[in-house]
Formats: sequence, C-alpha cells, structure tokens
Amino acid sequence: MTILSPTRDASREAVDSGITIRPFDGPLGAEVIGLELSRPLSQADFARIHRAHLDYHVLVFRDQHITPDEQIAFSKRFGPLQRHVLHQFALDGHPEVLIVSNIVENGKPIGLGDAGHFWHSDLSYKEKPSLGSMLHAQELPATGGDTLFANQHLAWDTLPTHLKQAIEGRKAEHTYLAKYAELQKRSPWRPNLTAEQIAQVKPVEQPIVRTHPETGRKALFVSEHFTTRIIDMPEDESRALLDELFAHSVQPAFVYRHAWRDHDMVFWDNRSVMHLAAGTPDDQRRKLYRTTIEGDAPF
Repeated sequence: MTILSPTRDASREAVDSGITIRPFDGPLGAEVIGLELSRPLSQADFARIHRAHLDYHVLVFRDQHITPDEQIAFSKRFGPLQRHVLHQFALDGHPEVLIVSNIVENGKPIGLGDAGHFWHSDLSYKEKPSLGSMLHAQELPATGGDTLFANQHLAWDTLPTHLKQAIEGRKAEHTYLAKYAELQKRSPWRPNLTAEQIAQVKPVEQPIVRTHPETGRKALFVSEHFTTRIIDMPEDESRALLDELFAHSVQPAFVYRHAWRDHDMVFWDNRSVMHLAAGTPDDQRRKLYRTTIEGDAPF
C-alpha cells in the first residue's frame, strides 16, 4: 500500500501550469479550471489532478467538450475500466461507457434512467469495487437532475465510539440484486437479468470500515442500495445497526450537492464517498456518459 500524505494547503486555492483547483466551501469537492481534457495531459498536470482527487474526493471539470474516446482515454490513466452489468445501456461502439439517461426513444429507454436512486458507492458488490467514476453531461434538464455526494471519511471520523467498536473488523454482504426487484417495479429501466448477468454480480463480503489504499484514511463502506446484512450477526441486530449507519453516513454536514452545468465532467472517489441522484422531472430530458475505473479489493 502506498500512502500519500495530504497536501499542506489542501484548503486553499492552488494554481499551477494554468490549472486552478478551487475547493468548494463544504465537506468535500473542488472545481478544476483551465484544463481541457481533449488535449494531452502532461505527467505533472496529471499528478496534480490525482493529488486533488485524493484531497477533495470529488472533482468538477467545467466546460469539457470531449468525445467518448477522450473520456475513456482520460479514465484509463487511473486504471483499467469496468463495464456495467446492464450492457444493454452501453454506448454503441464504446462498451466501457454507460449511458445514464431517462430518455425513451421508440418506446425503449436509451440508458439507465434510475441510476443513483439510493445512496451507494459504485460497484461495491464486486470483489474489486470501483476506484472512481467519471460522469460527463451530454443533455441536462432545465430543472432537477442534481447529484449528492457524502464524505464517508467524515462519517467514520464522527461515528460515536460505541458504534466504531461495534463494527470495526466486521464485514457485510453487498449484492447488486438487493434493491433490483423494487426498482424494477417502479421504472422501465431495469430489464430482467439473464443467468449470465446474475452470475456477474454474485454477493460479496466487504469490510464495513475500509482503509483508503492511497491515503490510509478510514471510511464507512456500507450503503442502503447494496448492503444487505452484517456477517455473523443476528438479522434483527444487523438490520438495526445498518439502519443506524445509513442514517449517520449521509448527514447534511457530510454532503456536497452538485448542480450540473452544460458539459461538466465530474470525477468522484468511490473509496471515499457515496452518491445519490436527486431526481429529474418526468418531462425533462437528461443524458450523461459514465466511465468506471476498477479499484482494489477493500481492506
């Protein structure tokens, strides 16, 4: 494990090589200004972006006019990409890109319209969950469509001592299917899964408290969407404890709410945050392209 210490001036605006990294006035997040991802990124600039991603957990790149190929290329600089199990919603010719959209054409949804309906960390149900995800705005609604991010390092840091003692060293089960039937009943965006798809998302056990592999910071790693039970704990106790953790982990003091602008690219660290889609009115169109970077097995 390589541990990177925090930057000395993580709370101040940093400017170098024409790039400005401007932290938000909140519990996480920063805006990256002056960087065009359609152009080659020097190793020095990449190192600054990588460092900022670790410091702030969510980076917002403004006004990015990039192609799917360019999004894929930038994403791959952080690691290999993962493909979503709902391959039906992959962008044509770009299987690494998941279309996140509520648009229906010719009676069929073009993308996953209810993505982020519950708080979660992307692909926590995989043996190697996501390092991070990038979401690039293609078409935005006039109202709604915000995305919320909750800092899970702060959630751990502020957890009462008795709850820390109750969960440290324990594991919980994560499964993609936890809320699937419920979501399927309420929307047209959840097709029946094939046997092959179900085999791709077998339940896994993850530590309830995970250590960030690059910074060494601890974070809560459970979510209302994918976490079903605590291993080796009676069901009633498990349910009560998980509900308490879910409520604690998304307190307003831990949350940054992103109001999307045209051509925003947002890059978040799934090892540090959970996220939630605030919802889009039915009469408003929304379409974004997501790439997902593979991470390490949590510990």
